[in-house]
Amino acid sequence: MQGLGQPLAVETLPDPVPQPGELVIRVGRCGICGSDLHMTEDPAYGKAAGDVLGHEFAGEVVALGRGTQGLAVGDLVSVIPLRSCGACASCRAGEVAWCDQFGLQGGGYAEYAVTRPNQCIALPRSASLADGAIVEPLAVALHGVNMAGLRPGDSVLVLGAGPIGLAVAFWARRLGAARVVVQDLARHQEERALAMGASGFVVDPVDPVGAAERGLGGKADIVFECVGVPGLIAQAVAQVRNRGTILLLGLCSQPDTFNSFAMLSKEVRLITSAFFTRGEYEAALDALDAGACEPRLLVTGTIALDDTPARFEALRRRTHDCKVLIAP
Repeated sequence: MQGLGQPLAVETLPDPVPQPGELVIRVGRCGICGSDLHMTEDPAYGKAAGDVLGHEFAGEVVALGRGTQGLAVGDLVSVIPLRSCGACASCRAGEVAWCDQFGLQGGGYAEYAVTRPNQCIALPRSASLADGAIVEPLAVALHGVNMAGLRPGDSVLVLGAGPIGLAVAFWARRLGAARVVVQDLARHQEERALAMGASGFVVDPVDPVGAAERGLGGKADIVFECVGVPGLIAQAVAQVRNRGTILLLGLCSQPDTFNSFAMLSKEVRLITSAFFTRGEYEAALDALDAGACEPRLLVTGTIALDDTPARFEALRRRTHDCKVLIAP
């Protein structure tokens, strides 16, 4: 990363050396995440020139630091990009985001990355490195679905047809939702959304509330906001039923306003969701290992590391791409 507002650049850096308790991964695949795009534009994310992005990655263990246990050179792993000590009460409970040593793991836009064994999940024989790179967004979506308290038979509206929104649609149907409608501003991902489990797809920027209600046949039990732009909470309030749930997954660093009386008068539950548990990460990988093919539809391209800056800039514009993977 060259700095905020600057395009990415490919540079040659020294190969990482693992410290005691660490290991080095030869990155096999790394996903380009929408939050990576935001990190290069918004100072709220705390990124600066010289940082190496990339938190959705999998690869091969190639070096172990002194005292590192639990893995061996040659193991293929998916990396949980949530730094944690691995020993505290939160880590032992799988709630790694609440570890006192918590931090976000980057470094996947490179040939090699340093991590810790407690952040690595061994890939089963059935899983590819590409599978290992999409576990993180699947786990983020699963955590949101779990936080929302989805029950079999629920009617679900997903705002946003990006990778997280599509992954929410997948989990919602897999966990028993009766109807899942995805709403977006364009139809680029309609076919993919339907293939991943959505029962409907609506586009109507003039009357988004009415369009969603017609698509669902009524108000939603749960609305998942997976975009992160001001105004969508207010829209979701109008789209959810009385005593329904709005679950926020979209990352919005800008101030937003909504009519709290409208929410209060419907007794709407507003829940925020960030990160995931270790158990949810493992459950996402287990779904792939069990033969779920729908999540693999997220991947729309694989590029070389040298091609990353140009493709990264192209992804700032709405395209038919969904999840692009880097193969360093």
